[in-house]
Amino acid sequence: MKPSVGLKVLFLGLILGYGIVCSSEIVEFVQPIKSLLNYLNIPLRVQIMICWNFDVRLEFYRRFSQLDGHNGSRNYQASISDANLMNFPNGILEEHQYLIIVDLNCNQTQRLLFEVGSKLTHRFKWIVLDSVSQLERDSDELILETFKNLEVMPSSEVYCLAKIEEYSGTVIKQVYRKSMEQELILELFGFCTNTTSLNVTRSSHISSIRRRNLEGLKLRASLVLTHNDSTNHLTDGLDRHIDTLSKVNYVLTTQLADFINGDIEFKFVKSWGYMNNESKWSGMIGDLVDNRSDIGASALFFTADRIKFIEYIAMPTPTRSKFVFRSPKLSYTDNVFLLPFDTRVWHAVIALIVVTSVALVFSTWSEFKIKQNEGNTDPGVLHPSALDAFILVFGATCQQGSAVSPRSMTSRIIMFIVFLMLMFLYTSYSANIVALLQSPSRKIQTLNDLLKSRLKLGADDTIFNRYYFTHTSDPVRQQIYQQKILNKDGSENFMTLEEGVELLREGLFAFHMEIGVGYKVVSETFREDEKCALQEIQYLQVIDPWYAIQKNSSYKELLKIGMMRIHEHGLQERENAILYTKKPKCTGGGGKFITASLVDTKPAILTLLWGYLFALAAIFFEILVFRQLMRYRNYAMDNMDSANN
Repeated sequence: MKPSVGLKVLFLGLILGYGIVCSSEIVEFVQPIKSLLNYLNIPLRVQIMICWNFDVRLEFYRRFSQLDGHNGSRNYQASISDANLMNFPNGILEEHQYLIIVDLNCNQTQRLLFEVGSKLTHRFKWIVLDSVSQLERDSDELILETFKNLEVMPSSEVYCLAKIEEYSGTVIKQVYRKSMEQELILELFGFCTNTTSLNVTRSSHISSIRRRNLEGLKLRASLVLTHNDSTNHLTDGLDRHIDTLSKVNYVLTTQLADFINGDIEFKFVKSWGYMNNESKWSGMIGDLVDNRSDIGASALFFTADRIKFIEYIAMPTPTRSKFVFRSPKLSYTDNVFLLPFDTRVWHAVIALIVVTSVALVFSTWSEFKIKQNEGNTDPGVLHPSALDAFILVFGATCQQGSAVSPRSMTSRIIMFIVFLMLMFLYTSYSANIVALLQSPSRKIQTLNDLLKSRLKLGADDTIFNRYYFTHTSDPVRQQIYQQKILNKDGSENFMTLEEGVELLREGLFAFHMEIGVGYKVVSETFREDEKCALQEIQYLQVIDPWYAIQKNSSYKELLKIGMMRIHEHGLQERENAILYTKKPKCTGGGGKFITASLVDTKPAILTLLWGYLFALAAIFFEILVFRQLMRYRNYAMDNMDSANN
């Protein structure tokens, strides 16, 4: 803040009220404060909330804003105001950039510290000045008395500065407690004399590292177990596919307790927690929100509606729930009779038929004229008709013979070349058809494809599956639930993991399951060739599950650092590898021969049926035309007979 702006703030404070008049020795705290801020490399904004008189405020602000050798080029946005809650910077996004300076000898300070509540622990940093005490024991007593009922927890950043004659300078201490039931702890941070810079007695200025030893403090943790028997198999490896997510996080939570030297008291609940009609959270989230638990020991999905009520600190379990299905045969999604050739090849075949038909018409026209002049009109000779030529060439393309054939050398050469080309085309076409009938389809890639496919759908009967399937707002996901999961009789296709995997093995079925758990059952029940062509499509619009704790927890930094250490040391990966199964590899090569079914031959059968219908329609049309012609002929003959008579 510019000095002119600071002066305006001072005059405003003078108008609002003078407060008590403090000794000018208060300004001697300026240099220790600036040295401390320079060492901590914090913050950007300083709020000084005191009760000093105008002269002291002005001198303190002048010295604090002055650049010197100790502070280098650092400059802080500082402001001075009276010590009351109205002037406290509440509801701002930059809380982590603020440092609050207060004086213990101001009457309003005690009330201000009590009213800010959890702000003593979270985000804001504090410097508390003792501007009166000259003995260390008097200063300690004043600090302990001031904070005895306040929430200065392990994550708090409260620095207490006092002028001590014994050190001929300023002593800096930090005050905190491990829990509200335990006594306050005063730890020496450092001291600053009038002739030396800041001397720090701590190896690390990061409080969360120094205070991670909770000395057996009991923390409460909620663990989601959907099966009652899971309490007996949390660590023995039995039934790894049941409550796997909670079993992994149970082990990680016990390791976290070892890191912070704490004691975890587990509470078992039935669900992760969802908002009910009374706008209250159930399950594990309800325990965190209502202060019945400190830790959510079962990782849960990261969703927008939960961010306001809990905090996520780590992603311990990289697993997701997806639709898993065996890729159907290619004939289920495509017409395999059109796939062997590229579009340009089909165009070339059509062009070959047309060009050959035209060439045959010209070559047979001259042949037919010669035979007709000689009086030889063999009915087996191809007539110079475009329709006859087209039928002949098209029949040859389909490897069919004809009742007529060309007799001249030119026409026979044309047909020989055509048959030679069609032989290679037919060989390539047949070989491709055989390969395509054995190939899986890769056309189902999205939820919309899955919705339009002929696959049946089911889901693992878990609490979160039932919740997310019935509460989705996305149109495609709603249609999937209404058309594929919800049956006409009102029942739903939620089933056990074993039932769903068995239907998945039989094919033409997509099963929504936690993949790390479901693949264990797949590996145990599928044949090697059946493990090939497994596809996944994500349904839930969430990322991997996250580890959660209470909102604004006093132990947030301790627990976050602990989870990061567990991940860095490989313990997290080890536990996940023990309990979760990766996607099975296709070692069978998909070598099992798949027999052709009606689905594979459907296009050919439909072509045959349409051909029959077209032939019947043509016969019917010919009969009608023939009868009309006969009627017209008979009518004409009758008229001629009448005219002759």
